[in-house]
Amino acid sequence: MIELRQLRQFVAVAEEMSFHRAAERLHMAQPPLTAAIRKIEQELGVPLLERGNRITRITEAGQVFLIEARRTLAQFERTLGNTRRAARGLTESLRLTFVDSTVNALLPGILRQFRQAHPQAEFHLQEATTAEQLIALRDDRADIGMVVLPIAPQDELQILPFLQDRMVLALPDHHPLATQRHVTLSDLADQPWVLFPAHYGPGMHAAILQACAVAGFSPRIVQEARQMQTIGGLVAGGVGIALMPALFAVLKSPGVVFRELSGAGSPVPYTLALALRTPSPLIEAFCRIAGEQAAAWQRAVIDNRRSGGIP
Repeated sequence: MIELRQLRQFVAVAEEMSFHRAAERLHMAQPPLTAAIRKIEQELGVPLLERGNRITRITEAGQVFLIEARRTLAQFERTLGNTRRAARGLTESLRLTFVDSTVNALLPGILRQFRQAHPQAEFHLQEATTAEQLIALRDDRADIGMVVLPIAPQDELQILPFLQDRMVLALPDHHPLATQRHVTLSDLADQPWVLFPAHYGPGMHAAILQACAVAGFSPRIVQEARQMQTIGGLVAGGVGIALMPALFAVLKSPGVVFRELSGAGSPVPYTLALALRTPSPLIEAFCRIAGEQAAAWQRAVIDNRRSGGIP
């Protein structure tokens, strides 16, 4: 029977792609580590690593074993944590990941209401990109994520859209276009752009490029940044213009003005969804509260639009 200790040893070897480095990481000698991996392969009856003088690659069977080993170890750590929390009278816990655009406007209200309804629940919060969240959910390192659509089909996950928003234009406050109330996407054809890398949110990244294509151009990206706060700072510094969620615009970033988009390619939708793997009463309660807060946000957006503000 394969033990947890052996799973940790295989994960270390697979991540380091070196028996020597893995042995150092595990604070053990290399020969017994090599023997432990060979014993796992004998137990399974399949090779997990291809190696000569060094490891050259992880086999397909090894890749599957690595994913499942990580999940097993994560679940074991969670079991220990839940047991310790139960001993302290804390029987509920929720591991939440979220995109940074929710921090300023939406997430605080959700957390406030949820904590009032479930004061004994223990929270573990982690800001992460959509791509990072999906991996964490599949690896059982998160219970629920707040992600940005669109995303590729996720066989193991439930995806529940809960907020329909839009992207707005972020400009340096001294930019000539800042004097206009609405700006068309085609007006931005010759502008330098700041955009997040495609691998952090491929669906939203593609949607922005598609909107620009409809407007007749391909954006000239001069700088990439993964966080909206960083993008806002770069815009304020005059590095370029950016499309940002209206959710983020409530921050009123110094040196940045936000303008509505119009014309071909607009509006550019920004949809938030809750992603989860295994429902539970606590997760269902969180989803319900998130939906209520999103509905309240959208009512406020409608009222603000009627008064002529952004978002």
